[in-house]
Amino acid sequence: MDSLKNTLLAILCAACGLVPCAAQASSYVDVLDMPAKPTALATRSPLLGVTRAGERMVAVGQRGHILYSDDAGKHWVQAQVPVSSDLNAVDFPTPQQGWAVGNDGVVLHSSDAGATWSKQLDGRQIGDLVVKYYSALAHAQPDNESWPGFISEGERLVEEGADKPFLDVWFADDKLGYAVGVFNLILRTEDGGQNWTPFQDRTDNPQGFHLNAIASTGDALYIAGEQGLLLKWDAALQRFNALQTPYQGSFFGVIGKPGDVMAFGLRGNVVRSTDGGQQWRDVPSNTQVSITAAVINAQGQYEFFSQAGDALIDQAGAEKLQPLAEQPLSPVAGAAIAPDGSLVVVGNRGAQTLPAQ
Repeated sequence: MDSLKNTLLAILCAACGLVPCAAQASSYVDVLDMPAKPTALATRSPLLGVTRAGERMVAVGQRGHILYSDDAGKHWVQAQVPVSSDLNAVDFPTPQQGWAVGNDGVVLHSSDAGATWSKQLDGRQIGDLVVKYYSALAHAQPDNESWPGFISEGERLVEEGADKPFLDVWFADDKLGYAVGVFNLILRTEDGGQNWTPFQDRTDNPQGFHLNAIASTGDALYIAGEQGLLLKWDAALQRFNALQTPYQGSFFGVIGKPGDVMAFGLRGNVVRSTDGGQQWRDVPSNTQVSITAAVINAQGQYEFFSQAGDALIDQAGAEKLQPLAEQPLSPVAGAAIAPDGSLVVVGNRGAQTLPAQ
């Protein structure tokens, strides 16, 4: 099973390490009810996502660890988090308002730039949410043959429990946002996470591939997924439509600017479109390792990072990505540009800050 960072299997196995054995069943506390433990080792533990919240950097990772830095990643403070589930992604549409998502269907919200967090949703609620939503549509539209399938999917989520990870989150502002995850799991909110609407019927993903990442290029919203799945939001149709690309392996992310978008993923594959996703071309990357993170640097150039620590740059006029002179020393799961223009990367050894290029 493909995933976007460190592999989903590794994430789930790490989470399982938190579960007590049968002999300790009487003291068992669900990770969804167990606050993240304060520890001096949090800064060196695996981190899977990082973003900028105004002048602050915020990173998320295993065991519910969320860290924030007010000096471009030189020093980090551990935030107060109500869960111990592994967290996979974080997004701040405004300097104060942010969301983080992760394993066990967890969605967290912060209104103080990432210092403290509250739980808005978890996997114990998602199955019932899906069943209720599509049952209402089936009642209103009894001739629509698609609704029973979505109801069955919700019932399966209820039966299997809270083990379905969200892999990414994106908010347009402090109200409208999406959380995406495994097996076509996608929810949308229009009130800052107070209520969530299942959106499985609004994606061209009949095989239920994982939705690995969601990102805006400024003029379009894209979702990257398994087996060549790349979706683009159609505002007129109010759905995510599938795009045809030259690569059929998994995409782990999308990055772009108005009029220019690049998708990246498994085995170093990168593709580019300059016409809104209608046509794509391969961009050689000089690596066979999965590319798992990307940023737009202070000069407006795309930088890409791999699970092997490769650092590559898309230079104007070049036919392929070029290696950067200075490279991260460990695998990279996430990257973001700090307020001073430096680069903050996170991975299995925590966070690292690199000088601006």
